[in-house]
Amino acid sequence: MIEYLRRYDGPPVKIMEVCGTHTAAIFKSGIRSILPKRVRLVSGPGCPVCVTQTGYIDRCIRIAETPGNILACFGDMLKVPGSEKTLSDVKGEGGGVRMIYSPFDLIPWAKNNPSAVFTIAAVGFETTAPAYALLIEEAKDAGIKNIKLLPALKSAVAAIDRICKGGESVDAFICPGHVSVVTGSRVYEPLAAACQKPFVVAGFEDRHILSAVCRAVKDVAALRRGEASAAGLVSNLYPEAVRPEGNQKARALIEKYFDLQNAIWRGLGMIPGSGYVLKADYAAWRNDSSPTGDIREETLPAGCRCGDVILGRIDPADCPLFGAACTPTKAIGPCMVSSEGACGIHYRNR
Repeated sequence: MIEYLRRYDGPPVKIMEVCGTHTAAIFKSGIRSILPKRVRLVSGPGCPVCVTQTGYIDRCIRIAETPGNILACFGDMLKVPGSEKTLSDVKGEGGGVRMIYSPFDLIPWAKNNPSAVFTIAAVGFETTAPAYALLIEEAKDAGIKNIKLLPALKSAVAAIDRICKGGESVDAFICPGHVSVVTGSRVYEPLAAACQKPFVVAGFEDRHILSAVCRAVKDVAALRRGEASAAGLVSNLYPEAVRPEGNQKARALIEKYFDLQNAIWRGLGMIPGSGYVLKADYAAWRNDSSPTGDIREETLPAGCRCGDVILGRIDPADCPLFGAACTPTKAIGPCMVSSEGACGIHYRNR
């Protein structure tokens, strides 16, 4: 495979790895160093924290600053900037912010502190949505009523659809491995048929990613020669973890507890049918007056080109703020705020 890629002299191929974990693994494996100039890897919107709106962070902050309320979140949310401050700032000021390692950390906290309301910042893609559904189910079964969700869950598949059908110059996609475990590989078949582009499901070891890049290049070449059909444009190179139909139990949990509605992605704008919101039957578990929250369009900071980064138009280093005004310790753009963000990964491996 390495020799095939080194010898490749066909038309240029741009491949988007959608998942931030793939981006990090690509750097770690050194795969970029063996690719010819004709084969280019670009990063996609694979970081749920990075595409979360500033307005959502502001709502989290308001909850944490309200007496009697605790805002629970994972560590990568703490330093995401809101309009004026971060959750880390609020925590330092004595606000109600707690870092979690699992959504189920809230069960004993809420049980032992019935007078407090524990709200979890539910941020993620299809991978994490089932865990939040199980949290509600477990709290409901245990009679715990002081756990709430503030959902900012999004569909990675909907974002791929937006990029695929939006006319972006991406020739092939390496599908997100963790998301695909839940959704299955079959979910990409309508996209492949509509866009006539290869979709390759891959794991995270160097051999997985190398195989995916090789398959994508070969499939793109076959398409340009008129030798490929839509039926063969989806390849599952991660069969040990990904089934065609996905994880049916996890998908059933998502369908039971969540509906899909329009949602704003920071840097991408509105994507129809891309946001998971709690169904009306479970509105009592939602700490939000609106099922979709604040869906106003959001402007990126002056000079920030994160939108172009996650659409594959430029590499992070092409942004004028990258590595100068914008660094992981003082992030200006959303792609720099998380360890899974494209700019953060590129900065640490520059």
